[in-house]
Amino acid sequence: MAIARTTKWLAIARRHPSAWLLGVQLLGVLLYPAMDEAGASGALFGAFGIAVLGLALWVARRSPLGIGLALLLAIPAVACSVSGALLGRPGLTTAAQLLECLLYFYTAGSLTAYMLQDHKVTRDELFAAGATFTLLAWAFAFAFAVCQQWYPGSFLATSESELRTWMELLYLSFSLLSGVGLSDVVPVHPQARALVMLEQFAGVMYVALVVSRLVGLTMLRRGRN
Repeated sequence: MAIARTTKWLAIARRHPSAWLLGVQLLGVLLYPAMDEAGASGALFGAFGIAVLGLALWVARRSPLGIGLALLLAIPAVACSVSGALLGRPGLTTAAQLLECLLYFYTAGSLTAYMLQDHKVTRDELFAAGATFTLLAWAFAFAFAVCQQWYPGSFLATSESELRTWMELLYLSFSLLSGVGLSDVVPVHPQARALVMLEQFAGVMYVALVVSRLVGLTMLRRGRN
């Protein structure tokens, strides 16, 4: 009985990898503040990030774009992340964040291609819509992190520190991508403002091109039934 139940769950996991990626990223939103308050080391954050990278690779393999480029970005990203955490080298950590940013953008593009490759809406594609949104939010948060390392003081907030925490940058990213704009983190450097404008554009285009298409195809299928 236990073996049959395990086999069933594995089959479900294989059919809906996007759901696992979405679930883990949303779990991260809840875990990051707790890890911050507990004074978790960079290695712990890095370990969680590597787990997300693994799921991103798992999802990317279903895309028509393939997984080759994703592996070329993921392997050095993991190496730089682990080396930066063990050696205490901020430069390696920044390099890892840049590679993860590119990998998340690529995976988001892969999921978008996966959703647009046919005229059917499956349950996994609905999960993919949510996972793509979170991937874009993570990608821009990493871009913000790299920006403030290259240009200290790029973002201002209530605290006086030049560097914003990961949670602050992720909060800013979700606010911009969703179009809500509710954030106490303010971009002040020109490069930071350029990234913010790109994310605002990406959020609008995602809703206009991807979400509206999925909704339209779902309504069309229901109308035919």
